[in-house]
Amino acid sequence: MHDNDRRPGQEARPKRADARRNEDTLLDAAAAIFVASGVEAPVRDIAAKAGVGTATIYRHFPTRADLIIAVYRHQVEACAEAGPALLEAGPTPYAALGHWIDRFVDFLVTKHGLAAVLRSDSAGFETLHAYFLDRLVPVCARLLDAAAAAGEIRSDIDAYELMRGVGNLCIGADSDTRYDARRLVGLLVAGLR
Repeated sequence: MHDNDRRPGQEARPKRADARRNEDTLLDAAAAIFVASGVEAPVRDIAAKAGVGTATIYRHFPTRADLIIAVYRHQVEACAEAGPALLEAGPTPYAALGHWIDRFVDFLVTKHGLAAVLRSDSAGFETLHAYFLDRLVPVCARLLDAAAAAGEIRSDIDAYELMRGVGNLCIGADSDTRYDARRLVGLLVAGLR
């Protein structure tokens, strides 16, 4: 059967799912390289980690800014989706909150590098930041509400305020080997009890 012989919609879904998986693999690889080497890392390093050619990356993301924005959005979505999954997995809402905050910290380490590059386009950066807040504050709020309802933490904790505090603790952590932001974030989360 030739492509022209195919009825509309036939085999379209598997290709889209494959394309999505390939893009996810590429974005995961880019995020890992960005964490290890910074957002100016060579595209060939990202391609090697993803197991694709550099042309594939440029076909999906013609500019470095396109790739950076896609990584940012991909990581926001992964962090947003992790919240409900962790809450369901347990063992307690407080444990789920702690695991989610760990993922959030991982995201923030990458985000700070991404944000530095994106700040040159202030309108674009503001749009991405609003997207970040719209997707992640409700996830954090749900985790906090569940932990408070279970009697594991105080009930007067605002999700935005907690996320802002965690974010502030992460600033500069990637450039100062004497500073362990993850340890301090752990102390903050322990203080929610």
